Amino acid sequence: MLLERTVSDLSGAEYVEGVVENVIYSNETNGYSVCELDTGSELITIVGIMPSVNAGESIKAAGKWETHSSYGKQFKVETYEKQLPATREAMVKYLSSGAIKGVGAVTARRIVDKFGDDSFDVLENHPEWLSDIKGINSSKAQEISDSFKDQSGIRAVMMFAKGHFGPATAMKVYNKWGTASVDMIKNNPYILCENISGIGFVSADRLAESIGYAKDSEFRIESGIKYALLYNAQNNGHIFIPGEKLVAACSEMLGVSDEKTRRALASLHERKEVVSIERSGRECIYLSEYYAAEKYIADKLMLLDRVCERTSSDDLDYMIAQTERAYGMVYAGRQRKAICAAVNSGVMILTGGPGTGKTTVIRAVIDIYEKMGFKVALAAPTGRAAKRMSEATSYEAKTIHRLLDTEYISGERTRFRRNENNLLEENVVIVDEASMVDTMLMAALLKAIRPGGHIVLIGDADQLPSVGAGTVLCDLIKSERFEVIRLNEIFRQARQSRIVTNAHAVNNGELPVLTDKKGDFFFLSRPDPADIVQTVVDLCKKRLPSTYNADPMSAIQVITPSHKGSAGTDALNPALQQALNPPDKSKREKVFRGIVFREGDKVMQIKNDYEIEWERFGETGSGIFNGDIGIIKQIDFKNEAVSINFDDRLCSYDFSQLDELEHAYAITIHKSQGSEYPIVVIPVYWCAPRLLTRNLLYTAITRAQRLVVLVGDSSVVRVMVENNRLIKRYTGLCDMLSFEC
Repeated sequence: MLLERTVSDLSGAEYVEGVVENVIYSNETNGYSVCELDTGSELITIVGIMPSVNAGESIKAAGKWETHSSYGKQFKVETYEKQLPATREAMVKYLSSGAIKGVGAVTARRIVDKFGDDSFDVLENHPEWLSDIKGINSSKAQEISDSFKDQSGIRAVMMFAKGHFGPATAMKVYNKWGTASVDMIKNNPYILCENISGIGFVSADRLAESIGYAKDSEFRIESGIKYALLYNAQNNGHIFIPGEKLVAACSEMLGVSDEKTRRALASLHERKEVVSIERSGRECIYLSEYYAAEKYIADKLMLLDRVCERTSSDDLDYMIAQTERAYGMVYAGRQRKAICAAVNSGVMILTGGPGTGKTTVIRAVIDIYEKMGFKVALAAPTGRAAKRMSEATSYEAKTIHRLLDTEYISGERTRFRRNENNLLEENVVIVDEASMVDTMLMAALLKAIRPGGHIVLIGDADQLPSVGAGTVLCDLIKSERFEVIRLNEIFRQARQSRIVTNAHAVNNGELPVLTDKKGDFFFLSRPDPADIVQTVVDLCKKRLPSTYNADPMSAIQVITPSHKGSAGTDALNPALQQALNPPDKSKREKVFRGIVFREGDKVMQIKNDYEIEWERFGETGSGIFNGDIGIIKQIDFKNEAVSINFDDRLCSYDFSQLDELEHAYAITIHKSQGSEYPIVVIPVYWCAPRLLTRNLLYTAITRAQRLVVLVGDSSVVRVMVENNRLIKRYTGLCDMLSFEC
């Protein structure tokens, strides 16, 4: 017997046990099942994550009773144990349930009649004996045996991992390695945290300890090193870690000597799983894929710039004049310089703050490239940024993932169909919001660009760096290897906007004007932190919708420095949900890990999920990405699914995927990158000092199109403006491009 424990708190749990009479519904992807269980005294309904549960199996489940609005009383399974049927009649029921491919009711009865209590042993270990049964030849016998082993394989993984991860994760493990799963884990438990999403190093380490792995096991130390490098890449943005820092941190984390950590590091380097490079007397340790990505970016960009064909100045002047006439304008000096640089460079970077005319330059560059017969692709890191780029230029823009034709195969990493073996058709790629493009995504994009092609990177280098690892745009600018044009003139129309002038003031280290009551930038003083949340709620529910005819869901976005604190997302989201989408008998709710998701809620995807399928106006696709915001349209308890609309992309989440979502009435400034909203409300309050920075406030202000409202303490604004501290990321791209950096 096996009790599969999950992270759920089972204090106060109830238990049921019996024989599975019927499997009413089963989701093969996530293991969610609805079953009828014969307890001996009654037939009950049990629901939950129960992969590969089949009729005839004995089940003991822990959970709680619930009353479903449509289906009545049912038992919600949190953990369960199961064993194969013990009686001959139960064996027949199990084999004929459809669990074993190629076995129906008649064949099941023949197998049990012939082999009796040894039937399951024959199925697993002596499939050739099945050929003695009428209707089963040797190939079918092997097929039946393989199917039975699949069922027992999942059961074996769950039993082996007892107490360490739940049935849904066991299913992922089995899908990855099949019947070899247990042997793979026994050989090296740490492959779990490297290959299975949802299993971290700590969980794998506990499992390893339970099966007798020594604290100083070479597998353990090597895995700990790779975990530390990957964790720092994904959470702190570091492409590499200095050797002395990595060794000290890993030795402390693992409780081993520096000498043993160094020895494990040398083994990883010898097997090329990590790369060690010395720069300026400092050892730099990379995961091999991150080093390869940085190196590829440097090499490909230098190649593109070196082989670029130049256009004569006379021809270029003529085409610029044509474009000016078409748009009825005359380009400013730096705009004209930027247009020329974009056309005559393999790699060109255009940077500048709001109101400096970046969009005007983009439109001109597209127009001139098309006159030259080039195909142009427009791309941005996020769906919202791509949509905004399309609206600004009147040309279709795609997300970088969509441009590269992303595919995701379950259990494997993301793959791009467009790559060095299947190049993009376009000669020119223009990327907006380039500060958000991380190292791995930039490398993937460059692999798909044709030799002799052009790439134009547009972004604001003063905004926050990418969520993913690296600081690609800043490193390229800092290297001075490529043409960089910084637009710094604020045009007359933009100068009339307090959003624009205050954004530039903050970026220059000057206090924004907080006393103007007539423009598009307001400050509401609320020195008492307790008043901030109530004021924000009042603004979103009443004042802004009334004054500006603004829809609180689509036109107003609250962005705040932190999840924590008096006015962080953890405090604001429940208050805003209660005000903007309160409980209603007509709206269904689903409570998941203490969070109430309600029909009509505004939610955000918080991790890239390439498997989620969506439909939009008859078009289908897959992938919802970190930062995408949508509205819950329907909660379907029958199918355990939630329907969400992400900018007209309608998709379905099963209940087990709700950990990928959080409420988005208020989001962090980091999550707002690459997006713009008509009205932005920004709480300014005392929180973690590392978040009270100039570039965080600058990024927040530049997210607004029509109106900014700051709510809070003016002294916090002053501290943020004066704090120009940038969080250090360890990257090597600049050094690869220029030894002077």
